[in-house]
Order: sequence, then C-alpha cells, then structure tokens
Amino acid sequence: MTVSYSLEVANARFHGFSRLLFRWKGSIYKLMYKEFLVFCAVYLFFSVFYFYVNQAFTRWWGQYTSFPLPDNLMMVVSGNVHGVDDRGRLLRRTLMRYANLSSVLILRSISTRVRKRFPTLEHVVEAFMTTHELKNFESLHSDFNKYWMPLTWFSNLAAQARQEGRVRDDIALRLLMDELNNYRAKCSLLFHYDWISIPLVYTQVVTIAIYSFFAFCVIGRQFLNPEKGYSGHRFDMYVPVFTLLQFFFYTGWLKVGELIINPFGEDDDDFETNQLIDRNIQVSMLAVDDMYQNLAPVVKDKHWKNGLFSVPYTQSTAAEAFSPAFKGSTFD
Repeated sequence: MTVSYSLEVANARFHGFSRLLFRWKGSIYKLMYKEFLVFCAVYLFFSVFYFYVNQAFTRWWGQYTSFPLPDNLMMVVSGNVHGVDDRGRLLRRTLMRYANLSSVLILRSISTRVRKRFPTLEHVVEAFMTTHELKNFESLHSDFNKYWMPLTWFSNLAAQARQEGRVRDDIALRLLMDELNNYRAKCSLLFHYDWISIPLVYTQVVTIAIYSFFAFCVIGRQFLNPEKGYSGHRFDMYVPVFTLLQFFFYTGWLKVGELIINPFGEDDDDFETNQLIDRNIQVSMLAVDDMYQNLAPVVKDKHWKNGLFSVPYTQSTAAEAFSPAFKGSTFD
C-alpha cells in the first residue's frame, strides 16, 4: 500500500520535511532497522574485543616498566656511601642486598618461575638472607605480605651510615631515601598488578563472544551445493577461506590477550624473572664493591688542545659527515 504524505508538504513552511523524519510507516527506519541492529551488535562485539586486547597490552607494558631494577639505587649508594675499608664495603653490599632481597620476595609471590626457584624462605637464605635476618623476618607477625621489610632495614642502615659519617650530609641521605622509595613503589606496583586483575566479567564476555561467534560460523557457513539452486548461492567454496582468516586473527588476538594478561608465568614470551634476578644482584655488587673508587687515571683527552673537533667516521659512514646539521624547521 502506497504511503502518501502529500498533504503534509503541500505548503512550504518551517521544518516541513523535518516532521517526516518521525514517521514509521513506509520510513527508512522500518526498512533497515534489522540490518542496523545487526551492525550495532557486530560493532559492539569488535569494540569490546579490541578494547580488551588493548587493556591487556597496556597492563602488560605497565608490569614491564614496574619491574624493580636497582640501577639508579646502586649508583646513589656507590656515590654516597663512602669508605674503602671493610665497614664501608659491608654497608654498601648490605644495602644493595636488602634492595634485591625485597624484589625477590615480591617476585616469588607473583611469579611461578621464581616460586619454583625459591619455594621456601630457606632457599632465599642460601642466596640473599642471613639466618639472623630470617629470624627477624619471621618474628614480625603480619597478616599481609612482608616484602617491604628489607627496605625498612635499608632505611635504618642508611640512617646508621649517616651517623657514622659514611653518608656525609643530609642531602646525600635524602637522595638515598628518594631512590629507595622509587624502588619500593615499583615493588608495590607489581604486587597490586597481581592483586587487581582485569575484571573477570570482562574476560568472560570477550571469551564467550569469540567462541559463540565461531560456533555460529561452524553452522552458518557450511558448504552449499550450487547444483541444488539455493537462492543467492550460485557459487560456493569447499574451503571457507574468509572464515578461516577470521578464526586465525580473532582467536589469535584472544590468545595474545591471554598470554600477556599475566607475564609472570612460564609461557615462552613471559618475563625472564630468574634471569633478571641474577642480573640485578650481579650488577649491584659490581657497582658498589668492585667498581667503588676503581677509576682509570684521569688524563687529558685526545682533543685537549683543539677548540673544535669532530669524532671520526668509518669509511662506510663517511658520507654522513657531509650532511648538514638540522637546526630547526623554521631556522633561517
């Protein structure tokens, strides 16, 4: 039946056509609302999926950047805790051992690799703690994780070094404490990443959406024999190429999210936490012990008498020496 609206547009007037936008019978809304709803559902599905993977990657990168590395702290300890005697050496090594001990305690609480390496505190004693420190650690009752205790020992020992004159002024002590707090903050952040996960309901929604989508694909994208004359199916393929590509990409993205949501496991691409522990303790002790006041003779450099000089190029990079220096996009 023809839908007539001639009477409503018989005379030109203000928002004349605008009134027609609110008619349902014979409208574009009635014609395409089903397709519109399907499009919205598909769009929502991919939006949720992409957002989930993006959140998982952001979380993964945040955990990587939160890993407590002792590099800044060991530089401050080496430069501000003085003494070439055994006492000075003992203070520097103990301070860095406490810092590394704290990171081991937090890592064995969140990483399966480290937990297998140090299943009990007795195993930690073999590498990082003394028996007296273990007794002090166990004697303090707390319902919560005590990874912060060695850092408290660090702060107390640093204050003692200040009293002994090993740390020469309060500014140096403040610098030590600032770097210690930065280190502690990263340990704490790792603990909270492990404690607060991406909401379970979000993970369930994405997983159900992916699996249900391909469950319907298995049924709805079966081969149809063109010889039987199905409407709209004059040609079909035995191998569902596009469905397989969709499965590869969408399920692959879901697996990427599953892989990086917790990088402290034992998957191929998870963080090498045990190797990082080995690296951290080794470079810490080298920086505050072997390299303390171990300097090469201070001599005049090769360009001492030259006001202007250039660093030589190899033959393969010589052409770069003639490239003009960039001075700014609007430099005259």
